Amino acid sequence: MEITPQYEKYFGSQVIKCKDGSKSFSRDRLNDNFCDCLDGTDEPGTSACPSGKFYCRNAGSTPKFIFSSRVNDQICDCCDGSDEYGSGINCPNTCVMGGDLEYKAGNYISHIDMKESKRGLILEELFQKARGLKVIIILQVVILACVVIYRIYYHRIKFKRRRYR
Repeated sequence: MEITPQYEKYFGSQVIKCKDGSKSFSRDRLNDNFCDCLDGTDEPGTSACPSGKFYCRNAGSTPKFIFSSRVNDQICDCCDGSDEYGSGINCPNTCVMGGDLEYKAGNYISHIDMKESKRGLILEELFQKARGLKVIIILQVVILACVVIYRIYYHRIKFKRRRYR
């Protein structure tokens, strides 16, 4: 578990307080995969808290924070691989290569390639949603046309009945 250097003393005591001051917890509840603090103080190394951040020390490169949801997700987001400590994959240390590579299932992927592939996936998702909306709009127009035709037909019959009486 990586902890930012400025917070190493903070987590050193046996009783730890949430950074927002809402609660305190014992050291054994640190990184226990249960979010005790709303601000994610108690889970810096897991994905239990939605607002939590994981610290990548990235020795040999630039330290950075990633969202806790990216911890143990089978993708090496930290160039030193520290975010995948419990995922079962072995992340090679790419920090010495500049730290701009991610490692996923045995393949190196540059951040530029990742961004391009994510954009492609997002665009494809948007196109699929647009196709779905197009179908829904067409169905609504057909239903509206049927209702209008029915109302016109109903009023014609009603008018004819009045005429013949």
